[in-house]
Amino acid sequence: MRRRNLIRALAGGAAVVLVGDTPLALAQSGAARDMSARSRKPVFGFKQYGMKKIPFREAINHIAKIGYKALELTLMPTWDTEPKLLSKTDRSDIRKQIGDLGLELSAVMESLRLVGPNVNKQTQLERLSVAAELAHVLSPGPPAIIETAVGGRSRAWEETKHEMLDQLGVWAKALEPLKTVLAIKGHVGNALDRPERMLWMFDQVTSPWISMGYDYSHYKIHGLDMRKTMQQLVGRSVFIHVKDSVGTEDNYRFLLPGDSGEIDYKEYAQILGEVGYHGPVLAEVSAHVFNQPDYDGVAAAKRCWQNLAPIFS
Repeated sequence: MRRRNLIRALAGGAAVVLVGDTPLALAQSGAARDMSARSRKPVFGFKQYGMKKIPFREAINHIAKIGYKALELTLMPTWDTEPKLLSKTDRSDIRKQIGDLGLELSAVMESLRLVGPNVNKQTQLERLSVAAELAHVLSPGPPAIIETAVGGRSRAWEETKHEMLDQLGVWAKALEPLKTVLAIKGHVGNALDRPERMLWMFDQVTSPWISMGYDYSHYKIHGLDMRKTMQQLVGRSVFIHVKDSVGTEDNYRFLLPGDSGEIDYKEYAQILGEVGYHGPVLAEVSAHVFNQPDYDGVAAAKRCWQNLAPIFS
């Protein structure tokens, strides 16, 4: 579809949410089948989000050279992979480079918002359409997943959850003609910050184009048990981010995965096997880390590899 038709399709999306499916049926939805088709076992990768100051061609080369087999590109403003900065040649080159290096483009990262006082819902739909286009254009294999947190405020959950659900229904309807999966990650401080809220939301939406992602570091801040949260969410997730976190909801920070010593990644991998997860496992570097003045993106990617490759690679 041409971009103007994509936007027209999005603008015409009805606010319809289908209700009544079961967790098992959701886990067997088109999104879950797409995840299984991507790889027969989890593939270990790295988020280019952690290489913001490195030109994207160099960053992709570094990621492959270190040994990662999967990649997530960042479409957010201020990264050089922001859609408006990518020419037609850039897009073709990225696709070829990823393919030539034997990488999987597992996901593209956006920062979309369902609700909020300053949220322009039409703008969010247009950004979603552009992300969907790039999820297809940049991937040499199956289209990448679009991954995002969706904002909102934790303390306003009860007041906003139905508005969020209605808008997610619009997104679901809009994604159908785009044939692209959107996966939402629970995020500390956001409205969707706990497993029970994620489950409530996703029990209402039965679109195969809406799924979820899992990142234990956000639930750890709430003091939640890793095994329990994985059993609740991983079977319904199409991507996993791994990083460490320390502190509490009122005072926390994120670290490179494996650096705190507080997450048992051997147990983590064991639970992935128990629940039958088959999607990408992507090392994530938080802005808490990459905004430090002495930060080195390649060194960070190598450290993540050193910490986790013996388990996940």
